[in-house]
Amino acid sequence: MNRLMRINRGVHWVGEYVRRAPGTYVWLTVLFVTTVALHHMSPTFEEQFLRQRSTNIHELSSNPVRVLVASAMWIDSGHWLPYVVLFSVFHAQAERWLGTARWLAVCAAAHVLATLISEGALLWGIRHGMAPESAVNTLDVGVSYALAGVVAVLVYRIPRPWRYVYGFVVLVVYAVPLVTGRTFTDLGHFTSALIGFGCYPLVRVRNPKETAGASAG
Repeated sequence: MNRLMRINRGVHWVGEYVRRAPGTYVWLTVLFVTTVALHHMSPTFEEQFLRQRSTNIHELSSNPVRVLVASAMWIDSGHWLPYVVLFSVFHAQAERWLGTARWLAVCAAAHVLATLISEGALLWGIRHGMAPESAVNTLDVGVSYALAGVVAVLVYRIPRPWRYVYGFVVLVVYAVPLVTGRTFTDLGHFTSALIGFGCYPLVRVRNPKETAGASAG
């Protein structure tokens, strides 16, 4: 009986956790569906399919809004379960804290601005002979820029002095690949983290639902 009660409590806790971060888990559901769809495609068709939904220079120049939205609905690695963990640890916490609208604003800012900045840097590299012309069709889909922005904005959720430790770790995690790899994707991740740090104005007002939940607890 006690075991059954613990199971029921666990199910209730999970249900409440999901309910208080609806945007996070709707997004995860979409990613699950699209990942399953990718697993039913041939490798050749999958690459062509994703390239048409990629935020590369070619697609951004002709269909910017479509590909900025579509690229965030696919995982090119084909591995969905790691994102369940990452979304639950970072996105869900940010959404519960900020509310769905402000969490989504952070995601959108990081995803869109980091994409434009990194692809702009790549275009500059192509024009100056530092990258091949074929890079205009680079495959670039996924949710990592939005995730990096949310990871960074959570620094304001952590009390001092641990806030500074967390912020330093985030900077190191995204700065080291930029220094060692120096790819446009590394630049995008680092830029996303800086954008997340820059979203402080969005976090100054507490989420009323979280405040009510804390009072009730």
